[in-house]
Amino acid sequence: MRSNTVLKDEGMRILSEQLGLVEAERFIALMRREPFDYTRWRQGLYVNVPLDTFLKNAQNYRDKMSK
Repeated sequence: MRSNTVLKDEGMRILSEQLGLVEAERFIALMRREPFDYTRWRQGLYVNVPLDTFLKNAQNYRDKMSK
């Protein structure tokens, strides 16, 4: 298990790489601004994504990360 500091650093790095620094900061500000239930949000996140599409995307991501 990673320490909180390592987790925060890695999370910010990933957000910055994917969104850019400004959008990553904006995302964090949006998340802090309103009451947020991560579990409820996550439960509805992939509701409209077919399972085969989800699995293919997961495999592509794993392949990309292992290079």
